[in-house]
Amino acid sequence: MLSTMEVIYTILIAGELTIGVWGNAFIVLVNCTGWIKRRDISTIDVILVSLAFSRICLLCVISLDGFLICISPDTYANSKLMSIVDVFWTLSNHSSVWFTSCLSIFYLLKIANISHPLFLWLKLKINRIILGIFLMSFLSCIIISVSMNENFWDPFKVNHKENITWELKVSKIPSAFKLLFLNLGVIIPFVLCLTSFLLLLFSLIRHTKQRKLYATGSRDPSTEAHMRAIKALIIFLLLFLTYYAVFIILTSSLLIPQGELVVMFGSAIAVIFPSSHSFILIMGNSKLRKAFLKGLRVVKSFHRGRKPFVLQ
Repeated sequence: MLSTMEVIYTILIAGELTIGVWGNAFIVLVNCTGWIKRRDISTIDVILVSLAFSRICLLCVISLDGFLICISPDTYANSKLMSIVDVFWTLSNHSSVWFTSCLSIFYLLKIANISHPLFLWLKLKINRIILGIFLMSFLSCIIISVSMNENFWDPFKVNHKENITWELKVSKIPSAFKLLFLNLGVIIPFVLCLTSFLLLLFSLIRHTKQRKLYATGSRDPSTEAHMRAIKALIIFLLLFLTYYAVFIILTSSLLIPQGELVVMFGSAIAVIFPSSHSFILIMGNSKLRKAFLKGLRVVKSFHRGRKPFVLQ
């Protein structure tokens, strides 16, 4: 029988999962439809589809982990299924953070107005840089897959049999140590992503101040667009930092008392970032925003009993 807290958690995580999967699936659908029609693939489309697909996997893994903990925590903690979920969680998390860093670097090189020679050189090599980050992401996933093999961690395992309680505690240490060690690899794309978005944020703020000084009218569309971009970046940075902090706590939950409550609370917070960021991407991309608004008009006309608009 599920407790009240577990029921609330299940409903909350199911709602976040539905919203997140829908938003990211919409990004994949719109871009793939565009590829089929145009027979042309742009760099930003590849990044968005890769990021959305990794986010869908991440959302499903986090939700599955939370549901299994609610349903049967003791059986799940001592089964091979937990190790399998950990592998997919680590892989999807690494992929998501790497693709997020790709997106941040792409936006920085495309939007930021920086006159430094190194930045101008990087701007010319943007496609090669993105390809390099994709290869690093692929290499990172291979390393994780190999490192998740139990035999790889045999030298770190501890066997102590003074009593059952101590043995159970010690048995958790290799798993927690393994996850913490493997997730240190996320630091590289995390720093790249954070640095890129901060540079872009400062560039937009500086450019907005300059536009305000030379603006002739009371309302400048360019300045308003920059202000919306700044707000979106600030929201993203807050969500991203929160997600990363929660992820570290979740990774260490095996060593924390009341680990089940920590995982439940942390999972509910962690799902917010990959779920909500998809809608920030949709509203920040003209093609996705146009398709989204057209879809809303179709839904509204359907509910009003009118003939719906035809998506083209």
